Amino acid sequence: MGRRADHSRDELFEMALSAAREIAEEDGLGGLTARRIAAKIGYSAGTLYNLFDDLDDLIVHLNGRTLDSLYEALATAPGDNDPEADLLALAQGYIAFTRANAKLWNLLFEHHRPGERLLPDWHHQKIGRLLGLMDECLVPFFGPGREAERNHTARVLWSSLHGMCLLQTEKKLILDEPIEAMATSLVKYYLAGLRTSTAESAGGKT
Repeated sequence: MGRRADHSRDELFEMALSAAREIAEEDGLGGLTARRIAAKIGYSAGTLYNLFDDLDDLIVHLNGRTLDSLYEALATAPGDNDPEADLLALAQGYIAFTRANAKLWNLLFEHHRPGERLLPDWHHQKIGRLLGLMDECLVPFFGPGREAERNHTARVLWSSLHGMCLLQTEKKLILDEPIEAMATSLVKYYLAGLRTSTAESAGGKT
């Protein structure tokens, strides 16, 4: 029989997410069931539904924690206030995180909400915070009034990096070189193009 009133609601919430994380790290999305999570924390499955709307809601919260962990890893990535060095540090940090947390990272993209349910605003804010790290590195390349272009560039770079990592974790691309080298080329060549574009724009105004 499951334990009763041994923990507060907040404690149970954290216990459930911790148990779900351990299961996901071992067996991925397919291993996540309400019964298995509840058994791991010693409570009935019904207890979970007093904490979350349903299993889908629990997974959304678990994914939110993964986004938080990714942000913490990237926000502390070494940099020296040089745009290229900082972007390279972000890229290498992203690759390292996806490699070390492959099943949790895959869960972000394997899980789909049923029906027409949308992700909550706080989930989008966490993604925006991650994009903001890359956006900030690009500030030197875009003058005032070009925020939309800068945001677009950050998304292009992020999406390209994400694609590389996805192909690697799903083993759908046989690489002749480390993905770190490919990410370095992506950043260097993209920034070289931005520098050329910036120089040409400046020259055209003289």
